[in-house]
Amino acid sequence: MANVLGPEWSEEAGGIRRSRIGRQAGTERIGLSLYGVPAGARPWPYHYQHANEETIIVLSGRPHLRTPEGWRQLEPGEVVAFPRGPAGAHLVENRGDEEARFLMLSEMNAPEAIVYPDSDKVGVLSRPPGSAGDEDELAAWFRLDDQVNYWEGEGQPESGRRADSRPP
Repeated sequence: MANVLGPEWSEEAGGIRRSRIGRQAGTERIGLSLYGVPAGARPWPYHYQHANEETIIVLSGRPHLRTPEGWRQLEPGEVVAFPRGPAGAHLVENRGDEEARFLMLSEMNAPEAIVYPDSDKVGVLSRPPGSAGDEDELAAWFRLDDQVNYWEGEGQPESGRRADSRPP
């Protein structure tokens, strides 16, 4: 049974714990994860998504939040929405001495493109972020500098189409 007060932690990496509360409760189109983030840690890089809106709900601790407006400290009970696109860029970092716990609520739309402005990367997923993937699905990250022309490796473009044109 899903419970944010007594969670079943399903993942742990670098001291960061995650409980997929939504999945445990049986959601299919809404993602809800509880994070336990120790002092000095961040659960993900600064990023924004093109297909999925997200929301953070702080339960305990005072994590810091970075958005396009800069850094600020969050308080327990605070709720912040991250819209799709660059305006929704975010990073959470626990600068406190105790674990910070928060819920992340998100849509589960696919396909998804996630942009990481600090490292000039993009992630492309054929499945919703955080969903259970399988070997037939695409989940790949690339540096934006690695991009190529639309027609590269495709032979001659169709008659009347410029070789440097973008897809229709």
